[in-house]
Amino acid sequence: MKVLRLFIRIAVLLCIFSAAGSGQGWRVQPAVTKGDLVAIYFTSASRGLMAGDGGFLASTADGGSTWQRHQLATNENINEIYFRNENNGYLAAGRKVFITDDGGATWRETEIFRSADLRNNTPSFLSIRFADKKRGLAIGSMLNAKGNVIDSLVMRTTDGGATWQRIIVPSKLELFHLDFNGSSHGWIVGDQGLILATTDGGDTWRVQMSKTKNALYNVDFRDDDEGYAVGEAGTILRTEDGGGIWEKVSAPVMTSFMRVDFADDKNGLIAGHGGIILRSSDKGRTWTRVESHTKKSLYGLFVQKKYAWAVGADGLILEYRK
Repeated sequence: MKVLRLFIRIAVLLCIFSAAGSGQGWRVQPAVTKGDLVAIYFTSASRGLMAGDGGFLASTADGGSTWQRHQLATNENINEIYFRNENNGYLAAGRKVFITDDGGATWRETEIFRSADLRNNTPSFLSIRFADKKRGLAIGSMLNAKGNVIDSLVMRTTDGGATWQRIIVPSKLELFHLDFNGSSHGWIVGDQGLILATTDGGDTWRVQMSKTKNALYNVDFRDDDEGYAVGEAGTILRTEDGGGIWEKVSAPVMTSFMRVDFADDKNGLIAGHGGIILRSSDKGRTWTRVESHTKKSLYGLFVQKKYAWAVGADGLILEYRK
């Protein structure tokens, strides 16, 4: 009987651990905008920002209990928020890129293109990263007058954003997301399964073989070797050698995945269309679906060891805390 009681106790504890880890802690927070939210980023457990359609930008200083809107000099959709430390952050917002050096209290636009350089075309920036105080990259695509993608777009600065130069990459496809590890190794994912990689800080790029034609929307690398990419039609890719070989991972649902983010070397989350959240605890080798309490599409994700946030359609905000 003692053995049976011990077995039952262990089984109950395992069920509790599984439920906690499976995402039962996700809670829908009150919406503060009706537009889609696309990006969210926290510089600490209490301070964070979220952004989305129509230039919407809001910040919190109390862990998301309240949000304060910031008036930004643009009506374009904000596609990404990135901070390299608590004070220095960046926004990719359509034709514009904004920089802050006071934790997001104020933002200034950095001029990436001169009007004479555009030739009636329009840049569209979707992702931005800075390796250090001086060196950064902004990526996306160039659109013609009809709004069609006519070329890829990679812009590089070596003076903190004061001036930018275009870097030509070996593809004209639309580029969706950028990630860097340190100051030299970086990866870009894009349309039709495109993956580009650099080992010289973005000066030169080469194509990696993804073995898929599905669009890849997000990439996340833990170090120079272990990385993940996700995209349409349930696409999950992982690599253990910096992208030399990308392997496809089985997904429990065949929907579009918009974000992948790892809290540590083993534990990661994926967010996507239809309110889908997937969880892995074995370095992305297997993924299980968790309860998000919503059917609305999720476009933004931010993950830490003790908390996580996701944002999406119609102003949706999700919070998870252990």
